[in-house]
Amino acid sequence: MIISGGGTGGHIFPAIAIARALQKIEPGIELLFVGAEGRMEMEKVPAAGFKIEGLQISGIQRSLSLKNLSWPFKLLKSLNKASSIIEKFKPQAAVGVGGYASGPLLYKATAKKIPSVIQEQNSYPGITNKLLAKRVQKICVAYDGMNRFFPEDKIIRTGNPVREDILHVEGKKTEAAAFFGLDSTKTTLLIVGGSQGARSINLSVVNGLKKIADAGIQLIWQTGKNFYREANDAINALNNPSLKAFDFIGRMDLAYAMCDLVIARGGASTVSELCIVARPAILVPLPTAAEDHQTKNCLALTEKKAAIMVKDSDASAQLINTVLQLANDKDHQQQLIKNIKPMAITDSAERIAKEVLAMIN
Repeated sequence: MIISGGGTGGHIFPAIAIARALQKIEPGIELLFVGAEGRMEMEKVPAAGFKIEGLQISGIQRSLSLKNLSWPFKLLKSLNKASSIIEKFKPQAAVGVGGYASGPLLYKATAKKIPSVIQEQNSYPGITNKLLAKRVQKICVAYDGMNRFFPEDKIIRTGNPVREDILHVEGKKTEAAAFFGLDSTKTTLLIVGGSQGARSINLSVVNGLKKIADAGIQLIWQTGKNFYREANDAINALNNPSLKAFDFIGRMDLAYAMCDLVIARGGASTVSELCIVARPAILVPLPTAAEDHQTKNCLALTEKKAAIMVKDSDASAQLINTVLQLANDKDHQQQLIKNIKPMAITDSAERIAKEVLAMIN
């Protein structure tokens, strides 16, 4: 089987979760990943123990750019390489999880009559999956109402796969406190702007760092590589050991186990993780995400009073005050927890794996 896609952790980690679920059900299965050269999957997938091939594909720049002139040639080259990979590997099925590489690979797989599935993580699909929907046999989704975009007879609601360790965070708080060097009895705020960090969130936190510290709140802050030095300098200036910054958090299970509150973007994987770990969250959707899908993901929670949303443009003025207000309102925290818990699907990867295998059989 081929699993294709990537670009961000939000595509890569679900893909790896599906692969591991397939291995559990069919221990002898042969798996090959296909990603985009130079993207995150080319590092993360081999680190997880899987083979990967790269296509020379990239996204189209939304603004006028000379880079767009080379895009048709990259697409043609990627389609040819995808065809070559399929001829050589001879998969019995293909799974697309979104990201640049899934388009050429799934297009060629369906052209060769290979049973194919796409996994749409967001509440508003991207252009690639809308186009592929007509060609694939099944479409695995995480949200209700996706028949607005896809043929209803192909849709299966499976939820979004998450990393396996996220499913088991309860009972880890003592371990988490030791891991991060924090006090397990104090309120802890986790900030994650995705694997690359989030500039508007990071700047708001730097400006409000003293307020967080003065409120006696501990901090676990994933800044992304580009902002790490600035964040660390701001923490060092306060000389407060209960504020911790990381360019990337490898043990997200312990971060979730430790935290009482979360500030995050509105990526599909993040939203699914928050449903599973059931933590009170303030979401700041990325406004430049394709089709504004992060805002739509957040609305799926806020409309059920399962999270709080702050617009990116309002983050500098509102974000820190909103989190401090929530930290002091235990009733509101409990209401958010109560409302987000029923939205969790904990066996998503297994559901998708079973659908793929059933399609082959």
